[in-house]
Amino acid sequence: MNNYLQIGSRKVGPGYPTYIIAELSGNHNQNYDEAVRLVHAAKDTGADAIKLQTYTADTLTIACENEYFRIGGGTLWDGRTLHDLYGEAYTPWEWQPKLKKLANDLGMDLFSTPFDATAVDFLEAMDVNVHKIASFEVVDIPLIERVAKTGKPMIMSTGMSTLSDIEDAVNAARRAGATQIALLKCTSAYPADPETMNLRTIPHLAQAFNCPTGLSDHTMGVSAPIAAVTLGACIIEKHFTISRAVPGPDSAFSLEPSEFKLMVESIRMVEKSLGSVHYGITEKETASRVFRRSLFVVKDTKEGELLTEHNVRSIRPGYGMAPKYYDTVIGMRAARDLVRGTPLQMTDCKPAK
Repeated sequence: MNNYLQIGSRKVGPGYPTYIIAELSGNHNQNYDEAVRLVHAAKDTGADAIKLQTYTADTLTIACENEYFRIGGGTLWDGRTLHDLYGEAYTPWEWQPKLKKLANDLGMDLFSTPFDATAVDFLEAMDVNVHKIASFEVVDIPLIERVAKTGKPMIMSTGMSTLSDIEDAVNAARRAGATQIALLKCTSAYPADPETMNLRTIPHLAQAFNCPTGLSDHTMGVSAPIAAVTLGACIIEKHFTISRAVPGPDSAFSLEPSEFKLMVESIRMVEKSLGSVHYGITEKETASRVFRRSLFVVKDTKEGELLTEHNVRSIRPGYGMAPKYYDTVIGMRAARDLVRGTPLQMTDCKPAK
């Protein structure tokens, strides 16, 4: 199995730049011009990809008013029926090829989350180069198998999933032919509280399933994605909106352009800062090395005079012997006349007799 995904010309995995996805979801509010504006705004933030969701209310659920189909539990959407919410939030399918062309022309990938076989077929006809499985669909083994059979890379979110759920999903995908799978740590609450994130799961997922991992984030702000990258996240997915002040099904927990740009810039800085395991002096530190402490003569000392704590000290700068030789030279004698401010060298010292 590959330890990276090949998404178009990009390799996504350990050792490669973090793949940053702007999730549009329903933040276009059923306005195509707003969707176009979101794609352009995402490009300006430095996002690598746009993600859509490919469903209709009728491919996800049925129009039914009974208690089973009415949302509750303290969400942003309490009281509404599933069919009503999905009818408001879906992205019209006829937009999606046009948005993909726009994103591609701007140098970004565009792909989507299919929620049934008809959506998989539609996205395959669009020739997307990767598919996403939503957290809620991780238990939909037939859908996972259908996506895996496309041969395209798969990114699966794991919100609400037990380790056993994830194992079932990954095994099903691999049995069906998937060779490129990434798993995203996710907390399926909207918004999610920081204390529920458990980001240390990210490296554990990578080890447990031998695949790239990342974060699908619903917290407010940018701290969790930045922290995730330090823990090995190779993919960051975050909801994106022009303005949270504009009501929408997902806008309340989405990043605005200035915030998304800050997240991208911070992640790129973190990538540079992580580097590799390294000890010793870097090129940029060379000029600073002289300001280390070293042994100096701090009082005029005649040849043959004892070297003591009164005429030898460990001080800055670093032109003398290293301070670790202090105990060695104390009690020796000056091998020549030494003036105050002389960096002490071993040739300036001789044994006391």
